[in-house]
Amino acid sequence: QVQLVESGGALVQPGGSLRLSCVASGRAVLRAAIRWFRQAPGRQREEISCVSGHDTTYADSVKGRFTISQDRVGYTTYLQMTSLEPEDTATYYCATDLELLCKEDFDFGVGYWGEGTLVIVSS
Repeated sequence: QVQLVESGGALVQPGGSLRLSCVASGRAVLRAAIRWFRQAPGRQREEISCVSGHDTTYADSVKGRFTISQDRVGYTTYLQMTSLEPEDTATYYCATDLELLCKEDFDFGVGYWGEGTLVIVSS
């Protein structure tokens, strides 16, 4: 059984930083690629980052500002967000389809998702 739980969302001022966490349970996730998505009101869900071992990917919208990482064991995935902008306001989700590689397209049909954590960037 795979479960994902996000935390760390908050209200933060523009230019601020925040770190999100995603705790995964289930042995199947140990080697799986973990992805962060976000969804702003009225907009489509957007994949913003992925980690699989030493491989990481970022959407252009967050490249250079966000950093994805995992703990040694691999069950907790972090998203360090810096230089936050109002456009980063969204609910952030972690997800996995249990595939090993970030370069593979995410399979929404089999994906496991957390409940999301809300980030609001506003003064």
